[in-house]
Amino acid sequence: MFLVVTLVFLFYPRTPIDPRAGSDVFGVQPKVYTFDPKNATYDIDGQSVTLVNGVSEVESAPGSSSKTITRYFGNEAYGDVDGDDDNDVAFLITQDGGGTGLFYYVVVALKTPTGYKLTNTFFVGDRIAPQSTEIKEDSKELHVNFAERKKGEPMSTEPSVGAVLLLKVTPEGVLEGLMK
Repeated sequence: MFLVVTLVFLFYPRTPIDPRAGSDVFGVQPKVYTFDPKNATYDIDGQSVTLVNGVSEVESAPGSSSKTITRYFGNEAYGDVDGDDDNDVAFLITQDGGGTGLFYYVVVALKTPTGYKLTNTFFVGDRIAPQSTEIKEDSKELHVNFAERKKGEPMSTEPSVGAVLLLKVTPEGVLEGLMK
């Protein structure tokens, strides 16, 4: 009897039931992949930017006293945006090139069997007022809600008009805007 129980234990497939449940039927913890958006490398307009503790500060040009500062902004949204039933995360980062602009970008960390893979960064706007970021799992869309200025208003005017940027992740893992 002991031999049968031992053999069943050793050869029974150890398949995690649900990673959110914590462990499989034998108490084996599934692999848990974590992603830290404050310590990651992003491609912004063709430039590689590495955040350390949520910030990157580099010279705008060699020998320049002007700095380009990139920051993790947040506004996280969690859900399945690419249709693989894994919990992805979307969030915003900002970049200040030393001028008057503050540029907002959205990016998605796609959960894969081996960890997380970042999509491209997608420009949301300059000096906007972010409101919320949502993953609509039924349509696999990413909605970035923000306030912007009325047409013709100067950039010094506070954003007051609600807007939504609609995005999807392609099968290749590219974040693209939707026309609606």
